Amino acid sequence: MKRLQTIADADVREKRVLVRVDFNVPLEEGKVADGSRIRAALPTIHYLLGQSAKVLLMSHLGRPNGQKNPKYSLRSVAQELSAMLSRPVLFLDDCLGVDVARTIDELDEGSVVLLENLRFYAGEEANDPKFAAQLACYGDVYVNDAFGTAHRAHASTVGVPALLPVKVAGFLMQKELEFLGNRTGDPKRPFAVVLGGAKVSDKIGVIDALLDRCDRMLIGGAMAYTFQLARGESVGNSPAEPGRLEDALCAIRKAEEKGVQLLLPVDTRCTDRLDFAKRSVGELRTVAGPIPAGWQGVDIGPKTIGAFGRAIESAQTVLWNGPMGIAEIPSCAEGTFAVAKFIADSKALSIVGGGDSIEALNRSGRAGDITFISTGGGASLEFLEGKELPGVAVLNRMSA
Repeated sequence: MKRLQTIADADVREKRVLVRVDFNVPLEEGKVADGSRIRAALPTIHYLLGQSAKVLLMSHLGRPNGQKNPKYSLRSVAQELSAMLSRPVLFLDDCLGVDVARTIDELDEGSVVLLENLRFYAGEEANDPKFAAQLACYGDVYVNDAFGTAHRAHASTVGVPALLPVKVAGFLMQKELEFLGNRTGDPKRPFAVVLGGAKVSDKIGVIDALLDRCDRMLIGGAMAYTFQLARGESVGNSPAEPGRLEDALCAIRKAEEKGVQLLLPVDTRCTDRLDFAKRSVGELRTVAGPIPAGWQGVDIGPKTIGAFGRAIESAQTVLWNGPMGIAEIPSCAEGTFAVAKFIADSKALSIVGGGDSIEALNRSGRAGDITFISTGGGASLEFLEGKELPGVAVLNRMSA
C-alpha cells in the first residue's frame, strides 16, 4: 500500500519551495476578517523556514474572473501572514512576469513570498499549460497545502505539480486526509454524522457513502424538508426538492437495511414570513409533524434539539457538516448553535466542516473544543463521497 508523501519525506533544505495554500479568506474594508485559513497553513510554513527553504506561496482569492481587480488582491493577506509569523512577508503584486522571476531568483534562504492572486489570470482555472509552466519555473519542490481547492483541476493544483519531480503534501493537507479519510473510514464507535444545509442534491452522494460507515445519521436544515415530503408530510412553503424524493426514500431504505439510526426532525421552528436579504422573519411558532400551508421551516424544534443532543452525547466519533436552520438569522439559529455546543461538550473525536458550521462554532466560542476543523468545502464533500481529488492524485506516493 502506498501513502502520500509529505514535506517531511522530501529534501526541501535550501530549496525553492512552491506552496499552494488556500488563503481565500473573507475581507472587510480591505482587511482580513477571519484568518483561520491562514493560521492553518502556519505549521507547513514554519517547517519549511526551519529547513532554510525559500517559501513561495501562491493562492487565489474570490472570483475575479481572470481579470486583475484590486478588490481581490492578496496584499492584506500578506500583511496578516506577516503578523502571524512575526517576520516579513514579501508581497509581489503579480504572479507572472520577468520582475517576479528576478525577485524570486534573488531571494535569501528563509524568505517568505506571497504571489498575487492566481485567478487574475484565466489560465489558472483553465489549467492552461503555458500558465502552469510559468509558475513551475519558480520552484524546485511543489507542496499542496490547500485541501479546499484540491477538488479543482486548476493550473496551480494539477498543472504545476505535473511539471516538477517532487510534489508532496503539506501538513494541513495531511491532516485533512487523515481526519476525513482514516478517522471516518475506521471510526471509534458509535459514529454519528450530523448533516444540514440547503439541498439533498448537494449531499446525496455523501449521505449514501456515510451510511456505509456510520451508526447514526442526524439530518436537519432545509434538506430535512425533502425527507419529510418524501414521507408524505406537508412542508408548507419550506424549500424542499420535489425532484429528489426518490433519493431521500433510498437513503431511508438504506439506513434501515444497514441498521443505521436515521434521525429526522420531529418538530420544526416555522415562520409565516421570511426576508432573507433583510435577515428578518415574521411570527415564529414550533410545529410538530406536517408544516401548515403558508408557513416555512427555518430551524429544528426543541424536541429535535433534545434528540440530536442525546445522539451526539453518546457518540465516540462525530462528523458535522451544515447548519440546522437559517443560522444567519439569530432567531433561526438555535438548532445550529445547540449542535455546536453538543459536539463541543462531547468527549467524542469531533470533525467539523462547512462554512456555516464553522462560523457557528466561532461565534459560540467553542471552536477550540473541536478535535479537527476542516478548511475544505466542496473538497470535503467530494472526498467523503469517495471521489478522487485531482490535486491529491497528482502528488508523489511511497510504500508505507
